Amino acid sequence: MIFTARKMYTFLDNWKCWANIYLKIHRREVIEMADNKMVNGVNVTELFNTIEAIKDKPDIAKFKFRATNKWINGTHCRATIKDFYGALKEDNSRLPVDYDMDEPPVLLGNNEGRNPVEYLLVALSGCLTTSLVAHASAKGIKIQGVQSRYEGDIDLRGFLGLSDDVPVGYQNIRVYFKIDADVSDKQKEEMVRMAQKYSPVFNTITKSAPVSVHLDKQK
Repeated sequence: MIFTARKMYTFLDNWKCWANIYLKIHRREVIEMADNKMVNGVNVTELFNTIEAIKDKPDIAKFKFRATNKWINGTHCRATIKDFYGALKEDNSRLPVDYDMDEPPVLLGNNEGRNPVEYLLVALSGCLTTSLVAHASAKGIKIQGVQSRYEGDIDLRGFLGLSDDVPVGYQNIRVYFKIDADVSDKQKEEMVRMAQKYSPVFNTITKSAPVSVHLDKQK
């Protein structure tokens, strides 16, 4: 192929045009990536933006979560979670989710669901794990995996009213974490401490938030 001077100039102009388009697209992608830094699946940029927004307007941080419960039969009941209030508005975007609760036969149930004290361990597991990952992500620590196990001790003499000296609830709860990340054991231990410090469920259990229970007389 023979290029004349005019064709060469046309070719160069077209090349510059496409090069500029490519650079603009690439630059936009880089900016978008910078604007949405992801660590462990957490949008860290959005996390810090949320923190800054709450600093300017603290009421954004006030949330109210809700659950309802209906007795089915025997020791079987069903809780439902749907809406909540947060970030200055009601949120009805989620479909309702039911959680069946029951006792095993040894505790006079029919295994229609797991018992409530097990759900407490599940809630603790989710909250500690989420808190650990969120704070590690904010520090830029990449995690390959997190596993944890939970054990709780209950003496039924408290529940059955046989002894005032025995607590009605858990006497002890033990949590064990395994963390797969390219950091030292000291850093992993710090991650576990941060999980405890910032987990709402952990702090509710260990610091006993006030709970008021009333008879609902509305019909």
